[in-house]
This record gives sequence, C-alpha cells and structure tokens, in this order.
Amino acid sequence: MRTYRTRTTVLAAVTAALALSLTACGGEKGTAAQAGAGASGGASAAPAAAPSVTVTPSASAAAADPEADSAAASAGTRTAAAQTRATKKPGSRTAPACTVRDVKVTAAKQEGVPTTHITLTATNVSGRSCTLLKYPLIAFGDIQTAKDVPSVAKSRPATAVVLNPGAPAYAAVRISGGGVHEDNRVVSSFSVNLFAADGPAEGSKVVSAPAGGIAVNDAVAKTGYWTPELRNGADEF
Repeated sequence: MRTYRTRTTVLAAVTAALALSLTACGGEKGTAAQAGAGASGGASAAPAAAPSVTVTPSASAAAADPEADSAAASAGTRTAAAQTRATKKPGSRTAPACTVRDVKVTAAKQEGVPTTHITLTATNVSGRSCTLLKYPLIAFGDIQTAKDVPSVAKSRPATAVVLNPGAPAYAAVRISGGGVHEDNRVVSSFSVNLFAADGPAEGSKVVSAPAGGIAVNDAVAKTGYWTPELRNGADEF
C-alpha cells in the first residue's frame, strides 16, 4: 500500500510538470505570434498615419515673404490705373475754370446793317486746358456802375465748354434793336469778365470794339452762352 501511493504521487507530479511545460511553450508561441502580427500591422499602418503634404513653390514663397504679396497687389493696382487712364479720351478729365489770364477775347461785328449783334471770341492762350463757364459778363461802360448784360437761356450748351490750348469758343451778343430812333450810345471798348466755379471771377479784361465803335442800347442788350461754335436758332435773339 505504501509503495503504490508513492508511485501515484510521482506520476502526478510528472504529469503536472509536463502540462506546465506545454502551457509555457504555447504561451511563448502565442506571444511571439502576437508580437509579429503587431510589428507587421504597425509597419503597414505607418504611411496612413502620416499622409504626405505637397507645398507648391508659390504658396511657400507667399508664406515666407508676405511683402511679395503686397508688392504684387500694388503692381496690379498701378496697372489697372494705367489701363483706366489709357481708355479716357483727351480732355475728358475735369479742367479748371478759365480765368481772364487764360484767354484772349476779341469782338467782331456780325453781318447786317445796321449792326445789331457782335460775336465775342475767347481763345485759350494758357497752354493748358480750361473750362469756359456759362456766359461772358459784359459791362458796356464803367465796370463799377454799368448794368450787367443779361444772358439768353436757350443758347446754353448741353455741356460745359472745355478749351484745349489754342482752341476758341464764341458768344453772340445783341447790342441794339436796329431802330433808327433808339437810345444808342457809341462804345469803343467794354469790359468782359468770366465765371469761376463759385461765381464771377476776380478781375476783368478790356476788349476793343470793332473798328469805328459800336452803337449800344443798354435796354435791349443781351448775351448768349459760350459755345464751341455759333448755332443758328439758339444764338438768334
């Protein structure tokens, strides 16, 4: 009985040791397999975890040098402004109002006997463009006391007259009614002033009357607006 128990105990111990050995071997193989699988999976997932980013040269340059963007924008603005100027017609920009120093004013009799009208011609002698505003401010007599010659509205042009250097403009002026018994007086010279943007300009110009003088009736005298050319109908008054 004692011998049997001893053998049985030894056999159980050997069986248990063998089972432990097999379990250890299986665990090491499983761990190695898992490690291999983990290494393999990690190697294949690495590219997906870090996608490549392509930076274009222009984007890189803009990020590195913000002043380049500002310079390019300024160049584009200058180019657009130059193109705008190129499309404008000559004389399309606003010219300052003509002064009495900018123009030469002369007077000539219109056809017909007796003389009832004269034509004023204002020629730009300034060397730059200027705008001839409204109508001539005429005083037949002393400029301080003479009656202002009224204007005729129907002779007003559609747009202001811009005179380029050397260009003329005209104004028709009625000086009498042509009657024999009118209360006329002979005038050998008279004063002409111009308009500024905010009203009558400073100063005036003395204009010589046509040869022999002109007979003026202050009661009927009228003036037309400055126009690039005299127009039949609008300048007949």
